[in-house]
Amino acid sequence: MRKAFWFSLLAMTVAAAPASAHHSFALFDVNKTVSVEGRVSSFEWSNPHSWIKLQVANGQNATDEWLIELPSAGSLAREGWNKNYIKVGERLILRVNPLKDGRKGGSLQSFAPANRPDISE
Repeated sequence: MRKAFWFSLLAMTVAAAPASAHHSFALFDVNKTVSVEGRVSSFEWSNPHSWIKLQVANGQNATDEWLIELPSAGSLAREGWNKNYIKVGERLILRVNPLKDGRKGGSLQSFAPANRPDISE
């Protein structure tokens, strides 16, 4: 299981590279990566992009919803993902290229379950 997780994480990172050939990342600050930890409120398995909605504590006794863009369902499926790969309620740590305009969102670079804090900035 652990080996499969790391393989899929590496494969997703490699699979994202060809996407830059046809997708504009103008919305995202590709020179900046931030870590965001929160609870999944939805995982949308779709084309042309899949999405994770993450509820993130904002330090004011409330949460902010972050909308995270992923590759297409087809690309994710080729890496071993399926529509049940990410579970609603699961706590994740995501590394994203944030939106340039400051809204809560970004383009996924990597992730790990929150109980595996092995992602550092």
